[in-house]
Amino acid sequence: MARIAGIDLPRNKRIEIALTYIFGIGRNTATRVLQEAKVDPSTKTSELTDAEITGIRQVIDHTCKVEGDLRREVSMNIKRLMDLGCYRGLRHRRSLPVRGQRTHTNARTRKGPRRSVVGKRKKA
Repeated sequence: MARIAGIDLPRNKRIEIALTYIFGIGRNTATRVLQEAKVDPSTKTSELTDAEITGIRQVIDHTCKVEGDLRREVSMNIKRLMDLGCYRGLRHRRSLPVRGQRTHTNARTRKGPRRSVVGKRKKA
């Protein structure tokens, strides 16, 4: 089993697709990494040699920021926005959509399940 950047890659997939299981590597980055490592993208993960795995690992270590380092950087960027008190930081702090989406209706994924408002009844 190929283990790259702390992730066990699926055996039965093409290496081009299997690399996308690593946080921070998409299709374009995977293709570029395989070109630099001189590995055929259509090779299955289980068919890779140790030399090919080592080459891929070295290219990723030298050119890409992945997994723990990338997650830490993203969370630090969000924390910086929240500390600054800018609009985007306030939206993150309140768990609301950050990029200008409508919240009067929808946005349930970000806001969570509906909470009923207790105590607001109309007087007759």
